[in-house]
Amino acid sequence: MAQTPEQKFELITRNLGEVLGADQLKATLAERDIKLYWGTAPTGRVHIAYFVPMVKLADYLQAGCHVKILLADIHAFLDNMKAPIELVQARTKYYEQVVKSILRSLGVPLEKLEFVVGSSYELSREFSMDNYKLAALVTEHDAKKAGSEVVKQVASPALSGLLYPGMQALDEEYLGVDAQFGGIDQRKIFTFAEKYLPMLGYSKRIHLMNSMVPGLNGSKMSASDPNSKIDLLDTKKEVQNKIKKAYCELGVVEGNGVLAFAKNVLFPTSELRTGHAEFVVLRPEQYGGNTVYTDYASLESDFAEEKVHPGDLKSSVAAAINTLLDPIREHFESAEMQQLLLEAYPPPAAKPKAVKQKKKHNKRPDAVDAEAKAEAGAEVKAVEEQLANTNLD
Repeated sequence: MAQTPEQKFELITRNLGEVLGADQLKATLAERDIKLYWGTAPTGRVHIAYFVPMVKLADYLQAGCHVKILLADIHAFLDNMKAPIELVQARTKYYEQVVKSILRSLGVPLEKLEFVVGSSYELSREFSMDNYKLAALVTEHDAKKAGSEVVKQVASPALSGLLYPGMQALDEEYLGVDAQFGGIDQRKIFTFAEKYLPMLGYSKRIHLMNSMVPGLNGSKMSASDPNSKIDLLDTKKEVQNKIKKAYCELGVVEGNGVLAFAKNVLFPTSELRTGHAEFVVLRPEQYGGNTVYTDYASLESDFAEEKVHPGDLKSSVAAAINTLLDPIREHFESAEMQQLLLEAYPPPAAKPKAVKQKKKHNKRPDAVDAEAKAEAGAEVKAVEEQLANTNLD
């Protein structure tokens, strides 16, 4: 059934944290479907929060959008060497496989998506010239501010981190899109793009932002913090152990990473996979038996009123996550995928063992010196005897 522009707008913007350019979006939809992109830099191992943008990409496809997925390999290298240049190519291939595997597990048709590798156009003469033009316009203050939520912050930052926001802004033009989709942590880069692209004669784009998923410790989920996240290839036992250690106080909703998982990952993916949202809290019969929730608000309310115990919530979330990850783990069990994983994330090289010097204890310094001289004298004498016995004829 054909959708109206109003229905498409509702589908594109639902469950987002913020939209910049809503009027522009409505005006474009009144004429045609929009083109948008979502980008990811292939740095650390992909974690479960990637399900959040994947669910939203399904909304965009349903709304008739043409969706491009940018594998931003150059950005990965520029971001304070999060991905060394020699590993970027393998990690780019790994990220593509992971993203496709997530989308397949959710039933999202891949034929409607276009995958683009950043270096396929970011190394061109035209892009480089525009990058130089931006460098002549952008102040250090604006570049640093734009990347402050995304680029890794260190005491003595490299120049590469200042180039990152400008290149991301130019991606909008060179990918030929109407809108960019990303996390709300990208907001400063989005407003940076809105300011500077028109200075190059390019149009201002629409920006769509989803809320960030809190990590297991209550802070932002990060690929660089193993204690805050669940990797897509974690074993079932690893998932259970991480959830078991997560912050989840009885009746406390604020900063509860386990509840956040249910809200941002489990309910939306359940609805996409089965057509209706559902989450089951698993409990023994003597404690009331299983409870089925069809919306997050009811689960949060029951937890706040201490009707759901943290232990039951944790074990139920771990079980649901493992069900979600099973097809992705299966995809990466093949020898080909295992080899790709090894090339993308090789094990750290073993450090050479330090050779300990033999110490001579309980001897006076002069005694040690005398012993060393005696040893040297014996070596000289042995050489002299050897030379004397050598036939020089």
